[in-house]
Amino acid sequence: MSRSLAGRPEVAPSRRTVLLGLTVGAATVWPGLPAARAADAPYEPVLYWSKILEGAVKQTGGAPGPAARAAAIMHLAMYDAANSIVSIGRPYLAKQPVLGVASLNAAVATAAYTALRALYPSGAFDGNYGFALSQDTSTQTEKDKGAAVGRAAAQALLQARATDGSATTVTYVPDGVPGAWRQTNPLEPAVTPHWGNVTPFGGSAPGQFRPGPPGGFTTYQDLLRSSQYAEQVDEVRVFGGHSSTALTTVVRTAEQSDIGRFWANDLDGTYKPTSQLYQHARIIARKKTLTPAQNAQFFAVLSIALADAAVVAWDAKYNTPIDLWRPVSAIHEAGSDANADTTADPAWRPLSAALDGSSFTPPFPAYISGHATFAGAWAGVLKTYFATDAIAFSATTDNGGATRRFATISTAASENAISRIYLGVHFRWDAEQGLAAGENVAQHVTTTYL
Repeated sequence: MSRSLAGRPEVAPSRRTVLLGLTVGAATVWPGLPAARAADAPYEPVLYWSKILEGAVKQTGGAPGPAARAAAIMHLAMYDAANSIVSIGRPYLAKQPVLGVASLNAAVATAAYTALRALYPSGAFDGNYGFALSQDTSTQTEKDKGAAVGRAAAQALLQARATDGSATTVTYVPDGVPGAWRQTNPLEPAVTPHWGNVTPFGGSAPGQFRPGPPGGFTTYQDLLRSSQYAEQVDEVRVFGGHSSTALTTVVRTAEQSDIGRFWANDLDGTYKPTSQLYQHARIIARKKTLTPAQNAQFFAVLSIALADAAVVAWDAKYNTPIDLWRPVSAIHEAGSDANADTTADPAWRPLSAALDGSSFTPPFPAYISGHATFAGAWAGVLKTYFATDAIAFSATTDNGGATRRFATISTAASENAISRIYLGVHFRWDAEQGLAAGENVAQHVTTTYL
């Protein structure tokens, strides 16, 4: 069922109008779901716990990589538990022994509950677990047997990932030259610089899906002096600014602003980029009326791809010769780039903002875009699993705004990627190469696990 997702053509940019040609076109209950809401009804165990995880991510905050890792552990535990009771496919780690008749729902719920309690120890998931078991018409004996399977599956996943490098502490030392990443927000040093070295879930080799350097340049000096760089800076300057300044006229439309904000979810208190993509996957799973067993497999494969996309993106951000600065730095410090086609504008600030209205840029290097890499991985899994790109869906976003409607999976992924330019936090090559890298991750994961 897998198919190639690589080989996207590059889009040749032209000054100022380049974006128009982008074709990548309660007390004991964790905040989220005390019970199945109308939008999430009827109750389905995999979808329910995926939603509960979303609440945990919102409550905890932090960088995208740890959130993607937690989601993969939980979803894979649910899959191995379900696959132990109803044969679905190849186990991720192993099938757990089942003695007699066991409840599938109890297995899935207990796997998720066990994983979440370990991953988010400050969370209160007892009410969610009680609700999930209340939806089960199995006998108590069947529930107990299912719970034993789920608990064992989750414990196996947690043990397997205990030494994956995610807990490593690294002190990041910026390169300290023009073009190199530097802090853009007060008191926010580089976040998770070690994440590119975390063990992937999908069995890929280190650096296997690492893209080439931005524009093909391997030194900061050659990059900054190039016409391609000037075009990239000019584009995000006029499309991604908060408002016009004496030196810059912002040409972004109202819809483009909406697109930027719809996909943002960078701030703590939002559900972060991966949870937004899980939300969209749940919408589509409902639309396709997947069974619990199908959902277990679908979300397991998706979780591998999204977790590995984080590793690939952070590898490119930190483990390569160029740790690219963000647009705000490039525009403020254009006088240092030795490029006659760029002009410093110290009044420029990105559309992206914190809750108090101050400018906000994610605290890690620009290349490649994590959002775009996640989007490419998400789209690649969905297109392969459902054997089509033509799935229309609508969604709202966690941080407010209008409902957006998408005709295809690719349309949503492309919009996710381009949104980072509209927010003023990424360049075009961050988006394009992020999408391509995510698609390559998805191809590997779906080929291996489907």
